[in-house]
Order: sequence, then structure tokens, then C-alpha cells
Amino acid sequence: MANSSGPFDLEQVQRLIEVMDKFGLSEISLRRGDEHWRLRRGSPAVMAVPPLPPAAPFPAVPPPAAAPAAASPAPPPPAAKDKDDGLLVIKAPTVGTFYSAQSPEDPPFVTVGSKVSPQTTVCLIEAMKVFNPIPAEVTGTIEAILVKNGDAVEFGQPLFKVRP
Repeated sequence: MANSSGPFDLEQVQRLIEVMDKFGLSEISLRRGDEHWRLRRGSPAVMAVPPLPPAAPFPAVPPPAAAPAAASPAPPPPAAKDKDDGLLVIKAPTVGTFYSAQSPEDPPFVTVGSKVSPQTTVCLIEAMKVFNPIPAEVTGTIEAILVKNGDAVEFGQPLFKVRP
């Protein structure tokens, strides 16, 4: 590069792209002074990363005393009695996105009034691009659907109320 002490300029970046094309490179990373450049083929942008300040030394802290091994807490049951009205509640067994149907064109797995058994799939929860079918795990009739299609749900969040 012609100017090795100053910042990168557009002409230099274009030459780097030509080098990537010529040698079939998918990524190139350069550092000059406080500037760090990484070019990737197929990425939407070129990023300039500012330098990190030097890390301050940490005081030595002794590791925490080992606690006796405790059994990990069991996840809440997928269906629990609702104190107010005797209904069972189907809860989200994982964090993710709630889907009421297999696809937007398909009918929902269940609607209010649907009869369910323990094996009945009541919804899908997508977590990290994996669609997990959620079974009712109870027998009864769907009384209420507590979330909307596409809603983000948390672990243990009530999804449905079921009359046993």
C-alpha cells in the first residue's frame, strides 16, 4: 500500500478487493496502527474495529468454595392446576417463538374448544431455527389460548388453559 502510516482509503480497499478476487480469498484481515480491517466476501458491510484499551489487571480473588453438588431443579410441570378456576395450564417448556400452526397456510393445531390428549401437539416453539412440537401432556378441552402466533415466549410461560 502506498501510504503505510495513514488510514486506509477507498482506493486501497478497492485494491484489497481485487487481491481477494485474484486469489479466491473469502476473507482478509489487516491491522495498521490503531486500525483493524476485515473484509469478507458475502458480508453486507466492511467494518473498522477501534482498538481496545489495555486491560487493567484484576486483583487476585480466590475461587469460591465448592458447594455441595445439588441436583439441578426440575423444570416446572408443563401443566399445573390454576388456583382460581380449576383449569390446567400448559406452560412453555423452553424459550422461543410460539407458532399455532405448522405453516401460515395450515390451520392451527388447536383452537378454543379443541379436545386434547397427552400426545396432542398444541403448538410449535422455535428455538435457534429448530421447531419443537409441544404436546398437551394433559387430557381435556382447550379453554383459552394465552399467546398469539409469532409471540416470543419464556420458559414456564402459560400458553393454554385446559379444562380437565
